[in-house]
Amino acid sequence: MNNPNSNSRISRRSFLGRAAGFTFILATGVVVPNIGDKNNDQKKGKELSIWVHLAPDGRVRIYNPSAEMGQGSMTACAVLIAEEMNVDWKDVIIESSPVDPENYGLQWGGQLGGPMMTVGSRTVRGYFNALREAGARANYVLRYSASRIWGVPTGRVSTEMSKAIHSDSGKTITFGELSGKIALPTNLDNIKVPLKDNEDFTLIGKDIPRYDIPGKVTGEAQYAMDIFLPEMLYGVMQRAPVNKGRPVLNNKEEVLKGHGVVDVLVMDYGVGVVADSTETALKAKARLDISWSDAESSDYDSILAYQEYERLAKSDQKGRSISSKGNVLRAFETATEAMVCEYKNDFAYHAQMEPLNAVISVSPDGKRAEAWVGSQSPDNARRTIANVLGIDFYDVNYHVCYLGGGFGRRSMSDYVEEATILANHIRKPLKFIWTREDDVGYGAFRPISLQRMEAAIGGNGNIMGWKHIIAGTGGGLLASGAEISYYDIPTQLIEVRSIDHGVRTKHWRSVGHGPNKFAIESFLDEIAYAQKEDPYLLRRKLMHKSPRELAVLDKVAEMADWGNNSSNGRAKGIAFAERSGALTAAVGEISLDSSTGRIKVHRFWVVMDAGLVVQPNNAIAQLEGGINFGLSNVLHESITFKSGQVQQSNFHDYRLLRISEAPESIECFIMPSAEEPAGVGEASTPIVGGAIANAFLKLTGKPLRHMPFTAEKVKEVLDQSM
Repeated sequence: MNNPNSNSRISRRSFLGRAAGFTFILATGVVVPNIGDKNNDQKKGKELSIWVHLAPDGRVRIYNPSAEMGQGSMTACAVLIAEEMNVDWKDVIIESSPVDPENYGLQWGGQLGGPMMTVGSRTVRGYFNALREAGARANYVLRYSASRIWGVPTGRVSTEMSKAIHSDSGKTITFGELSGKIALPTNLDNIKVPLKDNEDFTLIGKDIPRYDIPGKVTGEAQYAMDIFLPEMLYGVMQRAPVNKGRPVLNNKEEVLKGHGVVDVLVMDYGVGVVADSTETALKAKARLDISWSDAESSDYDSILAYQEYERLAKSDQKGRSISSKGNVLRAFETATEAMVCEYKNDFAYHAQMEPLNAVISVSPDGKRAEAWVGSQSPDNARRTIANVLGIDFYDVNYHVCYLGGGFGRRSMSDYVEEATILANHIRKPLKFIWTREDDVGYGAFRPISLQRMEAAIGGNGNIMGWKHIIAGTGGGLLASGAEISYYDIPTQLIEVRSIDHGVRTKHWRSVGHGPNKFAIESFLDEIAYAQKEDPYLLRRKLMHKSPRELAVLDKVAEMADWGNNSSNGRAKGIAFAERSGALTAAVGEISLDSSTGRIKVHRFWVVMDAGLVVQPNNAIAQLEGGINFGLSNVLHESITFKSGQVQQSNFHDYRLLRISEAPESIECFIMPSAEEPAGVGEASTPIVGGAIANAFLKLTGKPLRHMPFTAEKVKEVLDQSM
């Protein structure tokens, strides 16, 4: 453990000098030898980005800027550098980079220097070019250095498997041997280093074992929950049952008398407890007698809210425009017929496996801190700690930890802020934990919405006009996935109309794509059903100007043998979605127990075009995981509010998919592509709702329009007449 009382501000140059060897600072083409001077100009260093350290023993340490939460980006980012360096993968060691957004962060456009956030399936596609260029430039320096040793032209030196090779004589020198003999070309900044052609890849596009898996199997992988420090105390918190309710603690002195209770702190929206163990802290928390004030959401009822959303969607009120194309009003006036359907989705909880937690140690003078946190946004977490303490960002010694699931929830730093407030109060190391009940009851959820879909149908059965109004609470979180540029519909109007009910909402895996693609894809099948048209052929017709999308759709239909109907009381449903540049289509096959209302999912076929896929086997794992994640949400998961309070508390009443409910098979296919990478982690989740609803429509002739499709809801639908 680093001493939290020591000065933890580490310059980039001193970072380079921590181990023997040679570190490449590559983003601007600069290479700096092993320098340990802490007093180097910090401002000058901000123009650089550190990615690779080369050790004398040949080990190549690659620094990973992304949060590793089971999605495999730690390995993928290192592969991009190692590919262009021509490193033997067995020589690679991967470590988390320093939390330094100016050097390791990523702007949304793919340029370095933005926030360090692992969200939106953007890591590999965002870092793809920058990290390859870093590897290629390092490779050039290695070849140049070898050429100076041998007195030969750099162009006559090649590299492979962690060695430099003189093409004429066959001489070789290992990267490790070169580490102490680096020579720098004076014009390195002006040298254009070409990247490999795709056909020359030896790591990209190959099945490279995930670097993080062995440590997770052996238990060596470090999560914040694993950290134990001398004299460490434990903190928990009782939060407002209604968001923004304020507490009055009626029995502080009584609680403080409890054995092992160290302190009780009343905060703006809750009461924190510090004790000598988590168990003691939780027992003290249970004894808190708190009077809570009302809050703006005290009257909120999520079931009754659908009536308000329906009125809003039907009204003439203008919302935020997502897409406007052609004269929609005219399309409906001239249509032969119009179809109108409304779709609903409940709030959803992230349900990440590892409870939210952080370990924070504040120095006795409050001017420095040390932290161990698993976060999707480590720079924001580090900044949060600094802001709470009123200290400099670099006076927080921040240790990056693995995440036991994120799904968007760990891009927030509320749990880090609370941990810091309590740690600063006691000035001793503190492990702070949210229980599952804390996270469910005071969660930040995927928003609720009602989606009003309208289609103008022409005399030839074609869709002439499309109107999609999304009403709910959640602001910008409601919008993603509503656009349908790949469907050739001449007039379109897509809007979001949001009401702020004071409920905490947050990005959830695929954000708005899950609800929106469910509504869009289900509506298309209902149109096809009404027109007595095959839903696959309807989509083919709408995609006639989108060849990449059409190829994905055709491939999944082929894999699922779409033309042949399922037997034995089963039916298939098809759906399509785009997310983060990835194009994904799926066919799901289900059966139904009409006596219980339970849907059984038997098989899923999934096809994805995500451009060049860096780790194919891991991409398939992401597709499979996304399907099961989606099934859990589509069939079971629901958060409801009454009088502003969450009605669920843990997994006994927030139902998740059981292993026995997973599909018997998930067959995946990745379309070959030379296009730049798209995002993979969220690609398959949005297609699940539409595929299941459409299979149900085919099987029963009745639509499912309210996610999740619980047994109770299915029974209600079966009992209704069309």
